[in-house]
Amino acid sequence: MLTSFLDRTMRRRSFFRIAGATTAASALLLAGCGTDDPEPVAAPSNVLVLAAGDVGLLNYAYLLEQLEAAFYQKVLGALPTDLLPGEKEALTALRDHEVIHREFFKFALADQAITTFTFDFTSLSLTSRVGVFTAAKKLEDLGVAAYNGIGKLLLNGGYLTLIGKIASVEARHAAFVRDALQPNSFGVADATTIVTTGDYAGLNVTMTPAQVLTAAAAFFPFTIDTSKLPTA
Repeated sequence: MLTSFLDRTMRRRSFFRIAGATTAASALLLAGCGTDDPEPVAAPSNVLVLAAGDVGLLNYAYLLEQLEAAFYQKVLGALPTDLLPGEKEALTALRDHEVIHREFFKFALADQAITTFTFDFTSLSLTSRVGVFTAAKKLEDLGVAAYNGIGKLLLNGGYLTLIGKIASVEARHAAFVRDALQPNSFGVADATTIVTTGDYAGLNVTMTPAQVLTAAAAFFPFTIDTSKLPTA
């Protein structure tokens, strides 16, 4: 079992390196896109107002990538003692990917980017590997659902293509942390991430920005106003 786990970890680490390089290269392309979207709305110190249009949506994604990068950095700063061999390296790869994603949005948005925030992780139990991977699963599943919800709202086709690339990486992150909690479940989803009924049965769960930020509210020491973001 341990050998099998390590083999899977090594395969995923190779994927992480390739996917991370692809995302970094994509930033150069996105930076060349137009900047005709509206400026972000200035916010009071305790409220973040996300702007209308694509800029607001990209800042929403940037905020989530800030959150994920900060989470993995916190975990790596005080690792549980019961991690399995190879898991520190895997968590480091996850952190590095989220940092790449975070910097991708910061670079692409330039002077339209929101500020860099600190987050509150006191609601999470991070002293054991199960606690770490349970928390990671929540964040990664939220990230996937968030990206699924962004696609139909973007007006710029170039943004949509590049968001899709990042979403693919995030989906693999989600599969990895799920496998860490339940070995041999890599790529196997359940009712928490897959729609089980209706016209969209079998597809990934989609969440609106308001739904995602409500689910993640405990991590934000401020209020986030999504009223200006597009909804259709």
